[in-house]
Amino acid sequence: MRTLEVLSSSALIQTRFHKSSNHYPICSPLSFFNANPLMNSSFQKISVNKSRFKISSTSSSSISSEPIINPSSLENEFQEEEEEKFDWFSHWYPIIPLCDLDKRVPHAKRVMGLDIVVWWDRNEDKWQVHHDSCPHRLAPLSEGRIGQWGRLQCVYHGWCFDGAGDCKFIPQAPIDGPRVNTFKKACARVYPSLEQNGLLWFWPNTDPQYKNIATKEKPLYIPELDDPSFSSLMGNREIPYGYEVLIENLMDPAHVPYAHYGIMRLPSKSPKLDREGGTPIEINVQRLDKTGFLAKQDRGYNKFIAPCVFYAYPNMTSGSGSLSSMGSEKAAPEAVKKRQMLLIFLCIPVGPGRSRVIWTFPRNFGQWLDKVIPRWVFHVGQNLILDSDLYLLHLEEHKLIDAGYTNWQKACFVPTKSDGLVVAFRKWLRKYSGGQIDWGTKFKGILPPTPPKEQLMDRYWSHVVNCSSCRVALKGLRILEVALPVVAVVAIGIVAAVKQGFLASMAVRISIVTLAVLCFAASKWLSHFIYKNFYFHDYNHALR
Repeated sequence: MRTLEVLSSSALIQTRFHKSSNHYPICSPLSFFNANPLMNSSFQKISVNKSRFKISSTSSSSISSEPIINPSSLENEFQEEEEEKFDWFSHWYPIIPLCDLDKRVPHAKRVMGLDIVVWWDRNEDKWQVHHDSCPHRLAPLSEGRIGQWGRLQCVYHGWCFDGAGDCKFIPQAPIDGPRVNTFKKACARVYPSLEQNGLLWFWPNTDPQYKNIATKEKPLYIPELDDPSFSSLMGNREIPYGYEVLIENLMDPAHVPYAHYGIMRLPSKSPKLDREGGTPIEINVQRLDKTGFLAKQDRGYNKFIAPCVFYAYPNMTSGSGSLSSMGSEKAAPEAVKKRQMLLIFLCIPVGPGRSRVIWTFPRNFGQWLDKVIPRWVFHVGQNLILDSDLYLLHLEEHKLIDAGYTNWQKACFVPTKSDGLVVAFRKWLRKYSGGQIDWGTKFKGILPPTPPKEQLMDRYWSHVVNCSSCRVALKGLRILEVALPVVAVVAIGIVAAVKQGFLASMAVRISIVTLAVLCFAASKWLSHFIYKNFYFHDYNHALR
């Protein structure tokens, strides 16, 4: 019974069996905010403590209960004068969870239009982030290797670089000639980087004045991600639509019962207005400035901290038994009141029409689930959720670009409060960044063309190759897929070859043949499972 209680209280696993999901448990963290109003925690309103760069609690008296953005008066909201510009290249950006990095090889990544290479410097015992371009002939360093002396080697001509970017070896330079490897132009460009909260972060500027930026300014610190009493599995995926659409989608709770119908289990309300069960959602934005904004929802709070962090946390009672300043729920049992959970999304701008999302949902209950269930099992369900609206969001972005970056408020009609967070984000983007990301001189703002659906929704290159757990799982399942028919063939061969003895018994022979048939069937099913969950899973809303 205790096991069932933990399973039912966990917001990370919502089990739903249906044909399109291959009968595996569907993880629905994105629906937690709506689907689990009774989950209890001691979290209160969260704000950024700039002096310590971490999430901290503040009293509710410091925040007005009156909304500052009203979707019904959107036209007037967007007519405000632009204020001081947000500098997109003066902030820390997460690159990837540390658990998904392989120390044996360099990793190519792109953030804010910058091509970077991440590699493990065993001499300094840390991850380094360099510009992904060799100063010799501009070959990508990410296609190189970690050399025998622990340096990053360009495989085009063998130039080697240390963690500081200094060129340590040029094979073509004469030993008795000038030391051309010491010239400034021979050095690789290095970005400041640091490890925090299980993530690798970097500062997108190689100017020497930012070399020690980590001593002056750090990324947002989230204590729960380092708290051993919390479980916080991470995942990441490359997204074929832009940063703006990615954040809008995560901020939009009203789309969940429709875009993710049949995948994410939501609480049923009676009477339902339609099959999917959509309802009005009260969202009021209570503070908006250059650093982001805070909003109150029916069952809790959401916060956007520019440029990357968006998180939500439910309206819960405090551990002392008194009513939280955020809600009016009745006191719950002590064991329940201490449960805490956050939904954290790190939204990373990659380039026009490209973004990356890192997600984690730290919680201090049901930790044993993460020890029993492999991380890739959670990713199967989470990738299905991302896929279910991926294609329509990609097409939506192209329509928004056709309308123009600065015409969002005219192209879109958002009359209800359920769009409050989306309106707030667009207002923030318009007010502090002219309605779009400032890519510098890198891009002209033209979106890449729409590829075939199989390529657009590909899971292997967008997730599996970037996830250590899914890579290992795919390798193991592939081996099993090959082994099953081999076992079947061997079993049939034994039955055919042996005519006497124990194996001559009809019952035994039938059992072996049955085993062979089951192995063949399991191999076929496994092949289908691998393809749908590690390569491509189509999604047709009309047939749901």
